[in-house]
Amino acid sequence: MYTKVLEKFILPVGDVLTSNSFLRNLKRWRSIDKLNEVELNTLQIQNLTKLLDHACEKSPYYRGLNLRGDNPIERLESFPVLTKDILRTQSESMLTASKEKLTKISSSGSSGISSSVYMSKEDLSSLRAGLVHWWEWSGYRMGCKLVQTGISPNRGILKSIKDVLFRTIYVNAFAHDDIQVIKVLNRIKNKEYMLIGYASSLNVFADIAKENNINIKLKGCISLGDKLFDHYRKNISKTFKCDIQDTYGSAEGFLISSQLDLEYSYILSPQVFVEILDDNNRPVPDGQLGHVVVTRLDGFAMPLIRYKIGDLAIKLPKEKYPKNKKFEYPLLEKIIGRDTDVVKTNKGKIMIVHSFTGIFEYIIEIKQFKIIQNSLNGIHILVVKGEGFETSILEVVKEKILEKLEFEEFSITFEIVCQISPSKSGKPQIIESNLNEEK
Repeated sequence: MYTKVLEKFILPVGDVLTSNSFLRNLKRWRSIDKLNEVELNTLQIQNLTKLLDHACEKSPYYRGLNLRGDNPIERLESFPVLTKDILRTQSESMLTASKEKLTKISSSGSSGISSSVYMSKEDLSSLRAGLVHWWEWSGYRMGCKLVQTGISPNRGILKSIKDVLFRTIYVNAFAHDDIQVIKVLNRIKNKEYMLIGYASSLNVFADIAKENNINIKLKGCISLGDKLFDHYRKNISKTFKCDIQDTYGSAEGFLISSQLDLEYSYILSPQVFVEILDDNNRPVPDGQLGHVVVTRLDGFAMPLIRYKIGDLAIKLPKEKYPKNKKFEYPLLEKIIGRDTDVVKTNKGKIMIVHSFTGIFEYIIEIKQFKIIQNSLNGIHILVVKGEGFETSILEVVKEKILEKLEFEEFSITFEIVCQISPSKSGKPQIIESNLNEEK
C-alpha cells in the first residue's frame, strides 16, 4: 500500500518540486528489462550513436578529437582510452553545459586516485532510477524498510526527507564499532528489513551479529561499492539467512552489471558499453581476461567515453550463456578485483576502504594514497602529492581520521612518494593489511 502511495502521489510531486525525472526513468528501466536480445542490442547502438554525436558536437574536448564515422562501434573504437589522469586534467573541457548548472560528483574510488565528474539533473535521475531498478531485482520495493550503509553522514534536508519517506536507517560506514552496529541490529530484529551497502561493511554487520548472538533474518542484502568476495557472501548469507545481490558500478555514474539468478552478472547494456581490452587497448576475445573500459550511454553533461576504471574482467562467451535466464542482457563471466582489506584498531573499531576515500576525495592537494597497516596500533599512509600540496594538509587528514575514530589512541604516519605501484590486477591497492589474521 505504502509503495503505491509513494509512486502515485509522493514521487510525482517530488519530481515536479525538484525538477527531476526519477519516476519516469524508473518506469523506463523497468520496461527495458522486458526487451529481447535483438531489441537490447538495437537500443544500445541507438544510445551510443546519440551520445557520440552529442559529445563531438557539444564537448570542446571531444570536438577537438575530430572523430567521425557512420558505424557507431567502429567510431567508438577510434576514440582514445580515457584515463583517470586525463579526466582530472581535462574535466572542464569535456563538459557540454555550464558547470554552474551541474552537480559535481567527487570520488577517489577504490583505486585511491581522486576524480570528479559533473551530471545534469536528467543524468542523475537516470542513474538513481537505474540503481533502484537494480534493487527491485532483489525484491526491494520503494518504501520497504531498509538499512543503508554509506559515507554521507551529513544527510542534509533533502536526503533526510528521503530517508524518512523511504523508511531508511542510514548508517555511517566511516568507522563501524560494536555499539553502533548492535544498536541497529537490535532495532531491526524481528522486522522485515533489507540491508544495502558496501560489501566489506555488510560483512562487518554479519561478523558483529554472529559474535553477539543476534539472530536476524533479513528480506535480502544488496552489495555495492567494493568487491563481494566469496567469504563475504557466505558469511553474510548464512548470518542473515537471505540471498545477497552483488552489483558492479562506479561513482562516476556507471551501472555496469548486477547478479540475480545466475553466477554471472547481467551487463546493463542500454546504460553502459563495456569493452574488455588488453594492455595495448586492443579488444580481447570473450572468455579472456582484460581491462574494463566503459562508456556511459546516459551521461550527457560530461560524456565519459572509453573510460578505463582500473578493473580486470572477463566477458562470458555467447556459447556458454545459460539457456534459462531471467533477462536477455549480455553477461560478464567474472570481475577480477583485490581483497578490500579493512583497518582495525585496538578498541575494535573497523574502517573500510570508503572510510578513507570519503576523506581524500575532498582533498585535491593529494593525488593518490595507500593505507598500510602492520599492527593494531596504527597505520602508515603513502601519499602522492597533487597540485598545491603542503605538508600541513597531512595534519588535516590525520585529524579527520582520528575524528572518525572518536580520537582513539591510534598512530597515523605519512610518507610522501612519487608513485604507488598497482596490485597484480592492475589496480592500485588502497589498503594493505599485514595483520596476519585469517580472512
